[in-house]
Amino acid sequence: MIRFFLLLLTFVLMALESYAQRAIVVEKGNVESLLSAIEKANELNKDRDAERTFILIPDGYYDLGERVLTRVSGHNVAIIGQSVKGTIIRNAPDKKIEGISRTAVLQNRGFNNYYQDLTLKNDLDYYNAGDDGRAVCLQDKGTHTICNRVRMLSYQDTYYSDNEECQHYFLDSEIHGTVDFICGAGDVWFERCLIVTEKRSLDGSGRNIIMAPRTSGTPWGYVFSHCTIKNDVSVYQYGRGWHTTPRCVWMYTTLLTPEKLLPTRFDPEGLKVSNNYFKEYHTMDAQGRDITPKTNVLTFTLRDHTHPFVAETIMTKEEAKQYTLKRVFADWRPAKVLKKLERQSRKLRKQYKLN
Repeated sequence: MIRFFLLLLTFVLMALESYAQRAIVVEKGNVESLLSAIEKANELNKDRDAERTFILIPDGYYDLGERVLTRVSGHNVAIIGQSVKGTIIRNAPDKKIEGISRTAVLQNRGFNNYYQDLTLKNDLDYYNAGDDGRAVCLQDKGTHTICNRVRMLSYQDTYYSDNEECQHYFLDSEIHGTVDFICGAGDVWFERCLIVTEKRSLDGSGRNIIMAPRTSGTPWGYVFSHCTIKNDVSVYQYGRGWHTTPRCVWMYTTLLTPEKLLPTRFDPEGLKVSNNYFKEYHTMDAQGRDITPKTNVLTFTLRDHTHPFVAETIMTKEEAKQYTLKRVFADWRPAKVLKKLERQSRKLRKQYKLN
């Protein structure tokens, strides 16, 4: 009898969970409705322990114009689009205000926020912006952010993890860019993501650099696990050091055009630091064949070729074993959180006919 009662109670609690979620539904294609929903969620979720608020966005083109730095300052906010390529939030900053901390489509400042099934597009006029075209899609000053099936379209500084001690998790997402387009601080795990390098210049000349970490307050840095790099035009490198103690590993990466990866693989000239921990392990071609060099010893320097630092960039099997989600996020289980939020969002989208 007690077992039956407990089972019944479990079903009741599950039913309450599915129908008691706090949801704000955006009017289809109405950018003012989107902004109002974000403002409302920010107000409702001022407290770090606030109950989850869901913003549901129907497929549509939400054009912010020249508006930048739309803040998601609430905590435990979930922003859910109807589909990755159908729900598009876009801005086009004036190139006069170009800058890594000035142009973002969205600026996340909350704790434990969640983004799913949408596209962020920064349409700054990159090829006519002069020497710099820093145009951010998501500037994340929060922590414990999860991006699930999120596409980011820009060129330079597309994704910016702007918190020295942050922890973030990406799954099945897509990030486009040209130079340092995944950059910043913290521990960020990218799982099964598609990394797309765009043309460095209109004629395709020049080289792309994917990531530029500035790891300072965390032990792991950027971890790319089972990701795919798509590149059709400009040659590219995995990344370069920004400053402090930059760390990044590429594990089980698929290169669709391995001939486009420059022989050094990483840029040997750092921006403000030469010392780094840059590694790769079990890199594959499109057919799944292991094409990892047996060794790749580089001399990293600053741009003026001072402060030489010699390092092997190919990981050993023992080093690779250290990189697991449980180790990197010892006190956080983002994959488990994601599964729960995806289940809740699926029920809400069905309830509001957004499937």
